Amino acid sequence: MNIGIYFGGLITGGVLCFLLFYDWRKKSDARVKRLIGYMEKINTGGQGLLMEASEDELSKLQDEIYKTVTTLYQTRDAALMQRNCFAENLSNIAHQLKTPITAISLSVQMAKEEMGEPYASRIERQIGRLMRLEESLLLLSRIDSGTLALDRKPTDVFTLLMMAADNLYELSVKKGIAIDVPEMGEAKINADLEWTMEAVINLMKNCLEAAETGTTVHCFYEENPLYTQIRIWDEGEGFLKEDLPHLFERFYRGKRVKNKGVGIGLSIAKEVVEMQNGILRAYNLPEGGACFELCFYSH
Repeated sequence: MNIGIYFGGLITGGVLCFLLFYDWRKKSDARVKRLIGYMEKINTGGQGLLMEASEDELSKLQDEIYKTVTTLYQTRDAALMQRNCFAENLSNIAHQLKTPITAISLSVQMAKEEMGEPYASRIERQIGRLMRLEESLLLLSRIDSGTLALDRKPTDVFTLLMMAADNLYELSVKKGIAIDVPEMGEAKINADLEWTMEAVINLMKNCLEAAETGTTVHCFYEENPLYTQIRIWDEGEGFLKEDLPHLFERFYRGKRVKNKGVGIGLSIAKEVVEMQNGILRAYNLPEGGACFELCFYSH
């Protein structure tokens, strides 16, 4: 009799323990799922609202997660505010440059006869440089503030490359350098034709300015299920090793740069490409020459 009661109590206790464990496990799984859902919502851009408070073994984890998310929100908001202030400052500087540049340009036109053509031409070249700087600063301010609207549509790559090469025809003839754009079949990217062409022009121009007379700037493109690749390269000396990590930094000018630009073209090209689900990188070819590679992803 006592043995039966003992085993009966043991079984009952075991069942109760199992039920308690099952209930605990069920509640814990539900809490973990809520925490996972909370983090997934944050990662997809949702607002991280405060979850209901509870006292259990996961409450400490919940508190730490919420503190971390709150800190990240504050950091993000501060970074956005700083970026917008920077963009606004760039825009203000560019607009402030416009008035004196216009005034100087008009004065030079009026004083050409007194100063002489060579002297006036030197001033005009510097005015042109200031005007390009002003335009670049305005563009950078639009990129940084997120107000650069891109009209992304299916764009034929061969057409894109040909239009960019046509814009550089006079420079290529002047330098005696050919631009080879072979037709390699149909390939399309989802991109804004005008702004992507500007990015490609900057890359081609960089190659033209680095190449020697009598050489060729080459283009290549191909499409696969993941992305469309475009490569542009020259037959010059290539990039200096110390320049490679900094090529796409704003206002950076490499040691071999021959033009008198302001060092913004490559950084703008990279940002325009990245805004369209693409990547842009630069490297030296094994046989010599500098190469730019663009990849526009399909999804």
